Amino acid sequence: MTWSEFFKYVLFDIGDFKLQVGRLIMTICVALVTLIFLKGLRRVILGGANQISEVDEKRRHSIYLIIKYFIWIISIVLMLEVLGIKVSLLLAGSAALLVAVGFGLQPIFSDIVSGFFLLFEGTIKIGDVIEADGVIGKVHEINLRSSEILTRENVVMIIPNSKFIVEKVINWSHNAESVRFTVDIGVAYESDVEFVISCLQEVMDQNEHIEKSPNSFVRFTNFGDSSLDFQLIFWTKDPFTVENLKSDLRRAIHAKLRKEGISIPFPQRDLHIKTFIQDILPPKGSQ
Repeated sequence: MTWSEFFKYVLFDIGDFKLQVGRLIMTICVALVTLIFLKGLRRVILGGANQISEVDEKRRHSIYLIIKYFIWIISIVLMLEVLGIKVSLLLAGSAALLVAVGFGLQPIFSDIVSGFFLLFEGTIKIGDVIEADGVIGKVHEINLRSSEILTRENVVMIIPNSKFIVEKVINWSHNAESVRFTVDIGVAYESDVEFVISCLQEVMDQNEHIEKSPNSFVRFTNFGDSSLDFQLIFWTKDPFTVENLKSDLRRAIHAKLRKEGISIPFPQRDLHIKTFIQDILPPKGSQ
């Protein structure tokens, strides 16, 4: 058997379609070339990740995903053509079926379209810390139909992309790398306000996870029912674990105030009880 005969050898045929060895090898070659090209493209787009900012890295990854999906669409169409399957005839012949299936798969198509919107708009990127349905998590992967969210409990949530388009989602790291948070504290009324502010500011200055720019500061917020109320305002680059940072701040605040003799009050109520007998008996000396 010559090479020409080998490449033209028919593995199987169905009606007018014949799968030849040569066409199958060319299809495999197209798939391999696509994989190699995408691997090189990834290095070009995401190269030098250590020298770029985290925000810029997220944008580059989104650009890579968009190009990747389009290249695979072109590659799949090309592979079908190489196999001898006419895509235009295939679509025309199955138009009625596609319409019927489309109604059943409408939510899936909506998720896929939403996935392209997410990648093009860049409102949500890989690595962003988001809040959806009261759950805070980090975007681990954005696929065409769904996205993977890693929660603080180290659980991966699979969320349809359409949810990010039609529902309210908070992106904690969308505008900037640093996010602002607050911690509230109340002290006794006899405390020196300026001294309390300096103590609270010192606690924030000593925490290495709080950003130096923008500068953290303390706000005197209110005259409470039983305390002078203050608010610590700070920025951090890690909103994903900010609850641990808040816990560390509260522990440091408690130790600092205790060391300086500043008390943290708690609500107190005076309860006056009059016995039932005193209410029904007449005063002494009366008839």
